[in-house]
Amino acid sequence: MTKRMLATLSVLLVLAACGSGQRTWYNPFGWFGGSQETESLVQDVGTPQDPRPLVDQVLSLSVEPFDGGAIIRATGLPQTQGFWAAELIAEPVVDGRARFRFVVVPPVEPMRVSTQPSREITVATTLTNRDLEGISEIIVTGARNARSSRR
Repeated sequence: MTKRMLATLSVLLVLAACGSGQRTWYNPFGWFGGSQETESLVQDVGTPQDPRPLVDQVLSLSVEPFDGGAIIRATGLPQTQGFWAAELIAEPVVDGRARFRFVVVPPVEPMRVSTQPSREITVATTLTNRDLEGISEIIVTGARNARSSRR
């Protein structure tokens, strides 16, 4: 009975200690908090390699850890319905900042505006633990704004 109680107490103490460092760099569950809106530094609407325009607005950004790295998920709002084939295009990492361009393909013919929830587009991509080693901030850029999440 005493050994069982001692083992249970030991396990509880170890688990309690794991939760104390949530905002430290070595705890993967403390990586990347909520996102905040930042100024969009990209003014162009496409590059010769990828002619798709940027989504009008980036509404949300989340970075969620998993065993092999992190999932970057962003929700964007185009001007009208009918935009499709959305993707996060990675740009080179500069000064610990990983930038992604949120691009979409516009509709073939004019579409109506309708409600905001009916126009929202969510995309995701992953970064491995190796990719995340030198990254302290992730930025997703749209045409009118950008959102960032920091460690």
